[in-house]
Amino acid sequence: MLDKNRFLAALLLTAAPVLAHQAHAADITGAGSSFAAPIYQAWGDGAKSAVGIALNYQSVGSSAGQNLVTARTVDFGASDAPMADDKLASASLYQFPTVIGGIVPIVNIPGVASNQLKLSGEVLADIYLGNITSWNDPKIKALNPGLSLPDTAVAPVHRADGSGTTFVFTSYLSKVSASWKDQVGAATSVQWTGGAGARGNDGVGASVRATEGGIGYVEYAYARRNSIPTVMLQDKDGEFVAPDFTSFSAAASSADWEHASHFAVDLLNGAGKNVWPIVSATFVLVPTNPKEPARGQSVYKFFDYSFRTGDATAKKLDYVPLPESVKQKIEMGYPGKN
Repeated sequence: MLDKNRFLAALLLTAAPVLAHQAHAADITGAGSSFAAPIYQAWGDGAKSAVGIALNYQSVGSSAGQNLVTARTVDFGASDAPMADDKLASASLYQFPTVIGGIVPIVNIPGVASNQLKLSGEVLADIYLGNITSWNDPKIKALNPGLSLPDTAVAPVHRADGSGTTFVFTSYLSKVSASWKDQVGAATSVQWTGGAGARGNDGVGASVRATEGGIGYVEYAYARRNSIPTVMLQDKDGEFVAPDFTSFSAAASSADWEHASHFAVDLLNGAGKNVWPIVSATFVLVPTNPKEPARGQSVYKFFDYSFRTGDATAKKLDYVPLPESVKQKIEMGYPGKN
């Protein structure tokens, strides 16, 4: 196994070509979450013309984003998995959320259109545990009376890279399935019982589209933009809910920001009507002691501008904007903003 220094060196060597590409033209650099990549890239387009700050953001996965900002290789990291309090302190990082979004199962089942298939959390866990191997399994048929399900092999696809999306997805499965919690658990990288791996939300989406019988999990915008069929999920009250902005917003409205350490709010499997069960905030990590204070100021200006003007863009991309009270709290605690 690589020791920590050798792992970081290998990570930096892998990331260096993409981070260096046109770096001379970028005022700030960020890397990490593929879940959040669409909104940061869209905000970057607006900030470049409005406030003269160009963003070079690389979608390399949440684990890589955490490591790169800890090493001060980028100006900010992005992660869907919040960092623990002790790690934030030791790495001198300030963590804050930017938007809220939904993670959705996607499928490629012959004869089944988007949101025709209904799944429960326990059945979804059984699929990824390898306990359900065919799409006409009795457990799936019981949830879908009247839907013609083919005798097609289930082909699960998971993230192969360290992923905050995986952290959120496996955290949800751990909440709804005791077997999953005991056998696999929740983390950015887990020991999958089978299936194929792919890198990034786009890689999972492409793999499912190319595989008859495929099932995966991605950020909702990837599924919608690429017309990949999604499923309905059973909520905490036993009702089936479709993934969309309305059901994500319903989940976000129950967030307990006041008691969330470093804004790490739990939005999974919440109670209420029309609440999508796999919803999460995505987070940014900025150094409290940046190597170049001027660049740190530019990061602050970038997110300050995006928070003030970027809600419409977020909604267009199917993210839920943060409440104004949370944005104000983030700005009050932001390091070295003056």
